[in-house]
Parts: sequence; structure tokens; C-alpha cells
Amino acid sequence: MPFNFRAGSIAGLVIVEPRLFPDGRGAFMESYKASDFAAAGIAGPFAQDNHSTSSLGTVRGLHFQRLPQAQGKLVRVTRGRVWDVAVDLRRSSPTFGKWEGFELSAANRLMFWIPVGFAHGFVALEEGTELQYKCTDEYAPSSEGGIRWDDPILGIAWPVRDAVVSEKDGKLPAFEPEGEYFS
Repeated sequence: MPFNFRAGSIAGLVIVEPRLFPDGRGAFMESYKASDFAAAGIAGPFAQDNHSTSSLGTVRGLHFQRLPQAQGKLVRVTRGRVWDVAVDLRRSSPTFGKWEGFELSAANRLMFWIPVGFAHGFVALEEGTELQYKCTDEYAPSSEGGIRWDDPILGIAWPVRDAVVSEKDGKLPAFEPEGEYFS
């Protein structure tokens, strides 16, 4: 199998390490294979691919989409480095309101599976960082939601001092411990 799947500390989160096949010409790796991912519990199909480029210190998130157009995301970095975060918004989960973060980079080739029921965000740790991700549903403005990236209740330990945040993300609401995000 060309992938190593490792569960995160929060149920549903998975780190994926693809196998690299180097030779004298360079290297080859599979970045996605439906049968292997399905066997690891990462079910598609994927409906949309996104690609963002970010300046050093840019924070994007924390974003999610509500049902019926909620999105699972398979995230990877193809240039630079990010610190990628998922926040559990599943009300019935024992880890509701908890977060987990991982460094993803072009060099380590790790991917992060974030299923439906989580908010997602990241900070670019290098100039010109490129992040690509597959989504299980299309972007739907009527379903989008978000939580402020620096919410004190969540207490995410972002590795950035002077974050660059969009006006829209800067106006996201605080986390609501009694809120109904996902069942």
C-alpha cells in the first residue's frame, strides 16, 4: 500500500503519509487512491478541489459548512509549510470544542483528513505557501460558517505572533460552547 494512515487524537481525524518512490530521475508518489482511502475510512467521493497561496503569517479559518452541504476535506501542502488545525464541532462527541494541529509541508508530504463535523484553519509558516485540498461537497455560501481563529475558549496555540487575517475571517463569531454546530 502506498500510504500510511495514522489516527489523530480526536476520533475521525487522520494523518496520511504517502510513500515516495525516488530514483535517478526524481521521485513519484500517489497523492490519492480511492480504494486505499476508502479502506482507511476516508470516504469520497470528492466534489471540489481547492488551491490557495498564502503569505507568511496568513491565517485562514476557522471554516466549515453546515448540513446539508457539509464538507470533509483532504488537505496537503505542495509548496512551503502550514500549521493545520481542526476543531471538533460534533455536539455528540466527547471531544466537542477540542482541537488538534499538525505541521504539513511540501517536504514531509503529509496529508490531513478532516471529516464533516470539524472547523478547519491553517497558518502559513513560509512565504508563498500553497495548500491544496479536496472537498466532499461543493462550496455553498448559504451553508458556510466559521469561528474566530483566535477564540480564547478554544485556546488554539497558533505558532504566529502577528497574523494576517482577511476582513471576513476577522469578523467571524466566537465559539459557542452551547452552540449546535453538528449533531
